Amino acid sequence: MAERPILSSYSRQSFDLRGKRIYVAGHRGMVGSALVRRLATEDCDILQAGRNEVDLTRQVEVEDWLAAQKPHAIFLAAAKVGGIIANQQSPADFLYDNLMIEANIIHAAHRVGVEKLLFLGSSCIYPKFAAQPITEDMLLTGALEPTNEWYAIAKIAGLKLCQAYRHQHGARFVSAMPTNLYGPNDNFDLTTSHVLPALMAKIYAAKVNGEEQVVIFGSGTPRREFLHVDDLADALVHLMKIHESGVPINIGTGSDVSIRELADMIAGVVGYEGGFRQDLSKPDGTPRKLLDVSALAATGWLHRIELHEGLASTFAWYRDSLNAA
Repeated sequence: MAERPILSSYSRQSFDLRGKRIYVAGHRGMVGSALVRRLATEDCDILQAGRNEVDLTRQVEVEDWLAAQKPHAIFLAAAKVGGIIANQQSPADFLYDNLMIEANIIHAAHRVGVEKLLFLGSSCIYPKFAAQPITEDMLLTGALEPTNEWYAIAKIAGLKLCQAYRHQHGARFVSAMPTNLYGPNDNFDLTTSHVLPALMAKIYAAKVNGEEQVVIFGSGTPRREFLHVDDLADALVHLMKIHESGVPINIGTGSDVSIRELADMIAGVVGYEGGFRQDLSKPDGTPRKLLDVSALAATGWLHRIELHEGLASTFAWYRDSLNAA
C-alpha cells in the first residue's frame, strides 16, 4: 500500500518562484491556461510552447526545446483528456499520447537539470470501489474503473516515473491528484467532454431550442466532486512552493453531488425549466469518487470557489464564447 503525504514536508516554503523560468506544459488547455493566469501574479517568467513549436509526443523535440529554454521548474499539465465516450472510442490514443507526453517531459527535465517538476495526475487513478473519501494510500489497492482505465494507467505511470527519478537520481519531482475539474476553456463537445460541460451544453441547447427534456447518461446516481480550475491552479502554485514528498497529494473540495443534483443546479443557472430523462443504456462509471483532502488542508490551502458560483461563471464564459463564435 502506498504512503500518505508526509505533513512535515510542508512546514516551510522550500521553492521560491521569484525570478524563475517556469514552463507550463499544456498552456492552451483548461488547466494550463488557468496556471498561466495564476502565475501572472508571481514574479516569474512563464514559458509556453504550442504544438507548432514542439510536439510533446516526440522525445527529440522535447529534449531540444527544454535544453534551449532551460526552465527552472515545470508544471506538467499537458495531457489528452476526455469523458467516458471519448475513452471508450479511442483507448489507444489515451494510453499512447499520455504515456509519451509525460515520459518525454519527465526524462528531458532530468537530462537538462530542471530544478523541480510538478506532475498533474487525476482522481481516476484510484480503484473503482475505493473506500470514501479516497486517501492517497488507496492507489493500486484495487481494480480501476473500466471506462477510463487507459487514461488512468497512463497517469499512474507518470506518477511512478516521478517517484522513480526521485529514487534513482534524487530528482525534485512531485505529483498532485486533482478531482473532477471545470471552468473557462473546458471542452463542451458532447462526444469528447466530461460530464459537467456536457450537461451544461445539453441543457443550454435545450433551453435555446425549447426542448422539454434533456437526456442524462446513466442513472444519475453516481456522486462526483467538482473543483473550479482557478482553485486548482492556485493549489498547484502552492504545492510547487512547498510540496517536497514523493507521495502524491489529493486536490479537491471535500464535498460531492450526484449527477442528477448537478443537472438540477446547472438548469437553475441556465434558466432551463424542462425535465430530465435517464438513459440507462449508458454506463454510470465509478459509483462515487470523493477525495480525502485532509493532507492538503493541513498545509493551509482550502478551495474558495463554491460549486454554484463556479457554475454561474463557467456558464457565462461558455455563453460568451458561443456568441463570439
